[in-house]
Amino acid sequence: MNVIETRDLTRRYRDELALDNVSINIAPNRIYGLLGRNGAGKTTLMSILTAQGFASSGEVRVFGADPFENEQVLSRICFVRESQKYPDDFTVRNALDAAAMFFPNWDVDLAQTLLEDFQLPRPRKQRIKKLSRGQLSAVGVIIGLASRAELTFFDEPYLGLDAVARQLFYDRLLTDFADYPRTIILSSHLIDEVANLLEHVIVIDRGRIVMDDEVETVMGSAFAVAGKSETVEDFVAGRPVLHREALGALASVTVDTPLSPDDRERALDLGLEIAPVSLQQLIIRRTLKANEHYGSPAGRNDKNLEVLR
Repeated sequence: MNVIETRDLTRRYRDELALDNVSINIAPNRIYGLLGRNGAGKTTLMSILTAQGFASSGEVRVFGADPFENEQVLSRICFVRESQKYPDDFTVRNALDAAAMFFPNWDVDLAQTLLEDFQLPRPRKQRIKKLSRGQLSAVGVIIGLASRAELTFFDEPYLGLDAVARQLFYDRLLTDFADYPRTIILSSHLIDEVANLLEHVIVIDRGRIVMDDEVETVMGSAFAVAGKSETVEDFVAGRPVLHREALGALASVTVDTPLSPDDRERALDLGLEIAPVSLQQLIIRRTLKANEHYGSPAGRNDKNLEVLR
């Protein structure tokens, strides 16, 4: 049974369509990336899946049931949000003790180890509201990992962490996932940074799903070819093109098809350079192409995609 199933899930606000007929399936015991630009609909989708928001229409099932006011479902979910709010008088220890009461799979030893890893000072005395943004992010990461919830959402809670601390989070996540498999959904715009963690990617833009596939499949689905413009254009003729760049007599083209052995041999004979396309660049290019199809307002794409670059 899938952990999550949605069918034609739609969320309308007064003058905005935040989710547009979203249908996804999330399998158990895998790490998913829920990716896309700011405002794409990622947090709206996660809020509905965790019963913190409501759909305008469509169907959602989590562990086979509607999550709304369903304690049997919600007790199996951990949702860690960016800038998570806590009571003003809570200390770090209060937050962890509260999490221990809520999550049946809570691992107190792991929580203590992570406290030391992230170097959080005086957890029994340090008030959450006095923490730096990085320290607040660390608290969310600790709760998300130590909860060992069957379904765990990380909605970019690690943005306040520096590069060393983020790598520590990624390492601890993979290690603990190997020992205690569960379904983890990472929402992030740091795509290249999290790419090695992910098994499956779901990309959402303007409320629509523009990619939903295995990472292994996605990474082999496109390539870039560079060389003399005329030769490059002859090589890519008749192929679906995601992106073109030109510099004088030279050109680089991203092609949205797998590279075959015959293609590689022909490119070599023509003196062309072939290169893989990173997950981040592929997502950017396909998002832009999807916007062209749906008629995104002129000038909007590149500006809003800066969060993915």
